[in-house]
Amino acid sequence: MAKTGNHSKFHSMLQEQVRREFTASQQYVALAVWFDGQDLPQLAKHFYRQSLEERNHAMMIVQYLLDNDIAVTIPGIDNVKNDFSEAADLVSLALQQEKNVTEEIINLAKVARDEDDYKGEQFMQWFLKEQVEEVAQMTTLLNVVRRAGGNLFDVENYLARETVGETGGDPLAPRAAGGGI
Repeated sequence: MAKTGNHSKFHSMLQEQVRREFTASQQYVALAVWFDGQDLPQLAKHFYRQSLEERNHAMMIVQYLLDNDIAVTIPGIDNVKNDFSEAADLVSLALQQEKNVTEEIINLAKVARDEDDYKGEQFMQWFLKEQVEEVAQMTTLLNVVRRAGGNLFDVENYLARETVGETGGDPLAPRAAGGGI
């Protein structure tokens, strides 16, 4: 049976969210590479891990669309920023990105509800919970970077000591197409 086209505004918006999640993934790679180039392995590791998480989010949406017999088009991504001068700028960008994604996820949940798409609304609940965690973690990291007053080795020690973003697999997370990384 051939997959069908988009059936609703919600499904079209999910397709757009796939692009946003892949773009976020690539932006996190750019941040990780910058930190790697500055010999800051803990910050680099943190953002490489964030990149994989965003990729997995995109693939969760892809799997949801496939499971609901909706044709999926894998998009290109938006441009990512690569030029930075200070660590706080990178983490500020990451925090703003997470806040933007939160608004996008809220809009998706609203549209699913408005369209009486109960499966879609339920699917978005996990992402809403995830965004609360993402914004909180990035806010904390930005606070730590600012408090370090330019001494990024203090930030490195903090990340080596704490489990920022390392909560393990969530058994309630939606399945990612092809499996999560």
